Amino acid sequence: MSGARATVDAALRKAILLAAASGGLRRFVDRYGMRLGAGRFVAGETLDECVDVLRSLNERGFHANTTILGESVVDEAEARRAAGAYEHVLERLAAERLRANVALKLTHLGLELDEELAYENVARVVDRAAALGNFVRIDMEHSTVVDATLRLYRRLRADGRDNVGTVLQSYLYRSEEDLRTLLPLQPNLRFVKGAYLEPPSVAYPDKRDVDEAFVRLVEAALDGGAYAAVATHDERLIERILAFARGRRLGRDRFELQLLYGVRPRLQRDLLDRGFKVLIATPYGPEWYPYLMRRLAERPANVLFLVRSLLAG
Repeated sequence: MSGARATVDAALRKAILLAAASGGLRRFVDRYGMRLGAGRFVAGETLDECVDVLRSLNERGFHANTTILGESVVDEAEARRAAGAYEHVLERLAAERLRANVALKLTHLGLELDEELAYENVARVVDRAAALGNFVRIDMEHSTVVDATLRLYRRLRADGRDNVGTVLQSYLYRSEEDLRTLLPLQPNLRFVKGAYLEPPSVAYPDKRDVDEAFVRLVEAALDGGAYAAVATHDERLIERILAFARGRRLGRDRFELQLLYGVRPRLQRDLLDRGFKVLIATPYGPEWYPYLMRRLAERPANVLFLVRSLLAG
């Protein structure tokens, strides 16, 4: 990417993430977003709608995970309801015999209200997943909750819960040190670039630095015995990591490739046809606005898709 293009994309990304805080824009998108094309990135607003999408993905050979969209819950009863909803999702996945697991945000389970509440809720979900032979991914959120997220992940593992993984974001300076401290656990880690608006004091402002950190993290994880879920749509980075895995003679059971529902479907199909495990992240729920805005910010070209959908409608 040229320097000028990178500068424009960075400015667009910042503008989109700032716009995410606009109440007026949110009301507009909540009302018209699905018609504008948000449904390309979100598997509906209900679990039934999501299950239909997950089944279709499985039938085409993909694995999947699903997330109940929501975050920053500050009501204890709501946080407990979210945990219960995830238990129900896991039970439905088992009943439907779907190749899908769940990913969740700890702030959805009450982390910003009380860390102990969040631990109680996430442990409850992880235990239900274990009983059903499934897996839970703890998503990583903005930098202010990284310490608490990793603390709870380590606590789950120390308490004997192995069917749980978490996420590291390559745009955060701290992530390489975080990985070093996690490797003794032989963790299951998803690697992403990062989708929140972070200050340059904690995150690389330059995309090239973020990309290079991404590759370093994945390579260090694979060398260190971790299972790596490589979550990017950048073909150049994917091919570098696949070449590294070949050079180390690593089996394909050591990693998977994760892509977002609705983003670059032809790339998803190509990777699957080449024999790799490809997991499609497939969220659902009525609280899809923050998720949509972060997807637009990650790839500003997606804004054009929504504009075209509006004009076509």
